[in-house]
Amino acid sequence: MCVMIVSEVTQFMRIEYFEVNTSLGTLRDFRMGNPIFLNPPNALNTPLIQWSPPVDNWNWTSGPHHTEPFLNPSNHTHKLPPSANETELIAHMAALKRNYSRLLWDSDKSTNLPVFVEKALKLLNLKQVYYEVEHSVMSKVSCTACKAGAGLLQHYIRLGKTNEDINKMIYQFCVNLKIQSARVCEGITRLFGSEVVYVLKRITIGPDEICSFVIGDACGDVYNPYHEWEVAFPPVAKPAAQPLAAPAEGAPTFKVLQISDTHFDPYYAEGANAECNEPLCCRASSGPALTPGGGAGRWGDYRKCDTPKRTIDHMLSHIAETHTDIDYILWTGDLPPHDIWNQTKEENLKVLQETVAQMSDMFPGVPIFPALGNHESSPVNSFPPPYVSSPDSNIAWLYDELDAQWRRWLPAGVSHTVRRGAFYSVLVRPGFRIISLNMNYCNNKNWWLLLNSTDPATELQWLIYELQSAEFSGEKVHIIGHIPPGHSDCLKIWSRNYYAIINRYESTITAQFFGHTHYDEFEVFYDPHDLSRATSIAYVGPSVSPYYDLNLGYRIYYVDGDHEQSTRLVVDHETWIMNLKEANLFGYPIWYKLYSARSAYLMPALRPSDWNKFIDDMTAKEDVFNLYHKLFYSPFDFIRNRHYWKNSPRRGTCDGECRKRLICDARSGRSHDRRALCGHIEARIDGSTPAPQTWRAWFYNGLSVSVAMIMQIPQVASQIPKFVMGLG
Repeated sequence: MCVMIVSEVTQFMRIEYFEVNTSLGTLRDFRMGNPIFLNPPNALNTPLIQWSPPVDNWNWTSGPHHTEPFLNPSNHTHKLPPSANETELIAHMAALKRNYSRLLWDSDKSTNLPVFVEKALKLLNLKQVYYEVEHSVMSKVSCTACKAGAGLLQHYIRLGKTNEDINKMIYQFCVNLKIQSARVCEGITRLFGSEVVYVLKRITIGPDEICSFVIGDACGDVYNPYHEWEVAFPPVAKPAAQPLAAPAEGAPTFKVLQISDTHFDPYYAEGANAECNEPLCCRASSGPALTPGGGAGRWGDYRKCDTPKRTIDHMLSHIAETHTDIDYILWTGDLPPHDIWNQTKEENLKVLQETVAQMSDMFPGVPIFPALGNHESSPVNSFPPPYVSSPDSNIAWLYDELDAQWRRWLPAGVSHTVRRGAFYSVLVRPGFRIISLNMNYCNNKNWWLLLNSTDPATELQWLIYELQSAEFSGEKVHIIGHIPPGHSDCLKIWSRNYYAIINRYESTITAQFFGHTHYDEFEVFYDPHDLSRATSIAYVGPSVSPYYDLNLGYRIYYVDGDHEQSTRLVVDHETWIMNLKEANLFGYPIWYKLYSARSAYLMPALRPSDWNKFIDDMTAKEDVFNLYHKLFYSPFDFIRNRHYWKNSPRRGTCDGECRKRLICDARSGRSHDRRALCGHIEARIDGSTPAPQTWRAWFYNGLSVSVAMIMQIPQVASQIPKFVMGLG
């Protein structure tokens, strides 16, 4: 039996929320996290260290609330992209997601192990596990590997092995199973081993619960009382949802730049080995190229390589010269490179300082609103909540420097939340606010959350406070962050609570902006009580980094601006890219607009309902999905257009499973809940038969290919000497 205990509600949103579970004998404070065991029955596997998180008494209502408009627009008259009936039709997008984060364990073939570990080890397919972790497409294979690794580590902890012994064991397995090179195994063990062991010594859950937490759906929905919690909403009724009107044609707009996932590599070396079989190549330390085509390109490389400084410099110069009328910039994180085995706090801070100075120099006087990525910490994904206060483990080294660097763009009043949790709220214009979230508190690769995942840093409760204040004040809000809340890297319980917040404040939140995936995509949110009614849209911007097999890109948005009936919705957006193959071939990069959303996808507006209709059309009609995926197609790489992959010539086609996954990704604003959100989509696709192409689709596709070929004539002409000389 559960009994809810709710204490007195103060003037504004201070709710004490406890649950007593008499069958389990527990008392839980939903604000604080782990259940406080009163008298746990049949306690098994007692942890070696009795530990509970310190009480966090931060009052999110006590800090300053930013109420002075921060942006002074330059009164630019922005020319919106042409509508669909005025330009060639272009579209596509496709394929699987990937994420470079990796599990830190896999297997052991030692003796004296628990039986389930020995059995699991025999079933492991390490190549498949590596692929699934890298692409964030998990299956039972990764789940088995996770359980084997977690069980193995907990086994050694129970045997009383020292941290040094366990780290040595991790290193030996990494090398012997050829998971990575010896130096990568050594670096990963050094950076991650002690942290993982520290956490595992202080939790009482087993491999099933751990891997359900880390992997998500593929490991089943295992009930875990330590990680079940809900945010508290104020006793204010939700305003009745009203149909959204499209932004008025010809109304003033803001022009907004989004830059994401730059992954600047200060050690990139042209000509270095780009096929080094490590998480990051194209560095002097990668060695010389071993094959004629194995060297790193001058402007970057499609293989596992990050962005050289010259390329970032060129991109920023191009943006500053081409888009002289930018009103503000959204900078959605991931600044350091992917050398996750070789990072230090000092190196990551240096990258932060250099990139902030670079942005400030290139865009003087332009407000920049940053968000924190998962790569900014060292080790990667390590973001302990505020209650972890030991000097060796806390995150103040990063958050204090973020506050110092971001202060050149942000008002002083946000310093207290930046230093606490790297999140903040700024009133940009009267009636328009931007809230930046630290999405690393939803990152299921953040091991610290295994200790206590309940609203780390009280960020979501603070978000509710900010949104309720905005609702009272009649403000519209844009939310920015790094990891999209519907992505599989976002913790299910955190995402579920965030989804509830978006639903409650759907009339206030008019757009969301994220990065992290490196792809060009979007996520739609729905009413939990009516999954046919779209409530919000999250835009996922493309990466600057080509890591990996991608072209470089950035995004331009046109946002409904200052006028009496402003919706603050995104009116349209454009994706701009640089073709890396051509840049390296001809020695000079050319940035160009790949597409604009309304024109490419034939959408009257970019409201949540419009994106939902687009998803529905892609599900029902294969030719519409092909429009989304590959509207322009030709056997020649330089004419192939793929928005999702930023027109990369190295990405393949999208089969039926890919189609289902891609459409489901677009429908999933809530992570690890594909069965509820996407079951009907998969059934409709599986049950459909290829329909004959309509004359209209045939005409559009033929027209688009023809126009594309005409537009590429200058590029084709430039390649004629190469073919004539036999160099093609």
